Amino acid sequence: MPRPCKRRRVCAAPVCERFGPRNRDESAGGQTVTMSLDEFECIRLIDLERLTQEQCAVQMDIARTTVQAIYSGARTKLAECIVNGLELQIAGGNYHLCSARETSGNGNRGCCRKYCMGNVQNQERKGDNEIMKIGVTYENGQIFQHFGHTEQFKLYDVQDGKVVSSQVISTNGSGHGALAGFLQTHQVEVLICGGIGGGAQNALASAGIKLYGGVSGDADAAVEAFLKNELSYNPNVMCDHHGEHHHGGSCGEHGCGEHTCG
Repeated sequence: MPRPCKRRRVCAAPVCERFGPRNRDESAGGQTVTMSLDEFECIRLIDLERLTQEQCAVQMDIARTTVQAIYSGARTKLAECIVNGLELQIAGGNYHLCSARETSGNGNRGCCRKYCMGNVQNQERKGDNEIMKIGVTYENGQIFQHFGHTEQFKLYDVQDGKVVSSQVISTNGSGHGALAGFLQTHQVEVLICGGIGGGAQNALASAGIKLYGGVSGDADAAVEAFLKNELSYNPNVMCDHHGEHHHGGSCGEHGCGEHTCG
């Protein structure tokens, strides 16, 4: 007898369950593609929340290979709908709702983000006897708000869930493209920062560095909040003036003219 399929944990139901082209000819009897809620959850976690497939697997309480299969199927369905002008329906699937779902203004469709991201962050931690290194863009005790212009990082060695040592290091003039390699050389596994561009995010992901962007305030306090699963960050953070020009000061703490940082 085959082993029963494990139910996948879903923490956010879709706000809208049917999508389709406005100019669809209903009389033609067009095809409807059905995406299951666990496929929807994979798309939400990986493409919107920017989780890795490994993190997504932890969040959904399934194997990484299962996530790969679900995600691939979901992306194929999205492509089929977009290319062929088909209607998409989100329904069904082998799932159970997250026990930490919280009532929100849109009809109990929300998710306890602190609980869910805590699961992922706990999985990122090393064993009790191993050191994890956290990097923070740094200036005068605060989180520097423009990743590509940071002149210093503060590095924290964490063991058994506690900071055991820290040091401030200079980037020695390294710019956007070189900073990911700089952090990788210093064995940084988690980066906390303010604004950061898409290219830098991709470079960090390629280096295997987990990003927590859109964070401001005291650097030490941010690391403590991360270790307590209480860090408030923006998974969609974006700084839109990377590579165009240089300016003085840090984004988020000064006027950037027409430029904005997430």
